[in-house]
This record gives sequence, structure tokens and C-alpha cells, in this order.
Amino acid sequence: MLTLVYAQDLNGAIGYENHLPWTLPKDVKFFKEVTMGHPILMGRKTFDSLNQRLLPGRQSVVVTRDQEYGKDIEGLTVVHSIDEILELGKDQEIMVIGGAEVFKMVWEHTDQIIRTLIEDKFSADTFMPELDRKEWRLSKVIVGEVDEKNPYKHQFEWWQRREPASE
Repeated sequence: MLTLVYAQDLNGAIGYENHLPWTLPKDVKFFKEVTMGHPILMGRKTFDSLNQRLLPGRQSVVVTRDQEYGKDIEGLTVVHSIDEILELGKDQEIMVIGGAEVFKMVWEHTDQIIRTLIEDKFSADTFMPELDRKEWRLSKVIVGEVDEKNPYKHQFEWWQRREPASE
């Protein structure tokens, strides 16, 4: 099973210069809670943006075309194709954490989206498409609390892929 996990603003922005365009500690905490104990799949640029650091309590999986990438990083799993990703997700839930190219690669195979919607607009260079309600249904929403450290209205959303209509 493949689950996308990402945060976006009202314009669908998810990144700016390979980083998040906002600071929202409650989203970081939420991300940790939903990904803990699951393999996390990311592209090479996303892994590089983490300073090639493995996140504790999660198996890090990087997808790249570079056949030599990551051989010197103990504990890192490297895959090179959608087939390898699907094989990994056959018996377990894989949390796909970015970036945009990886989201595009796995989109048609994705079962669930866990999204933080930040109710503001930011400068960005990377965007997610709007979710098609014919394809996705919103199954759960938790409204996040605004405070001094978390100044933006936000909510945590769970989206499930709809079953295709019977012919």
C-alpha cells in the first residue's frame, strides 16, 4: 500500500528551493506520528535536503536512477524503479514523502493521501495538483491548533482513493 504524506498551502505549494516554505512545528510532529514505524520513500533530492540523514524509527528508501547512489550509507535502501517500489509496498504500507517527481511516479498506484492543508499562501516553486473529488474522498479531518509557534490555520486530512465505477 502506498500513502502520500505531504503538507501544502491553499495554492497547492509544497516546496521552495527544496525546502518547506513555512515553519509549522505541529505539522512536523504530525509527520513523525503518521510515518513512525513505516518505511518512508523519497527521491534523492528530498533525501539530500535531509542532509542524507536517516529518520529514526523508519526505514529510509530512496528512489534514484543513479545505480551507485547510497552504497556508502548504512541502513539506507535504494530502489531504481516503480516496480521495486510496488514490490516493497506489496505487504506493508509505504509512506511516500516526496518530492514532486516521486509523487508523480507513484500517483496512479497510491491508495491514500495524508495531507496537511495550511490555510495561507506562500512563495513556492513546487506544487501538488488539486485532488479530484471523483477520484478521492475525504475520510477524516483534524483541525490543528493555532498558537505562537504555529501561526497558520491548518488541518490534517486523510483522503482515500475511490473505487473505480463498475461498468
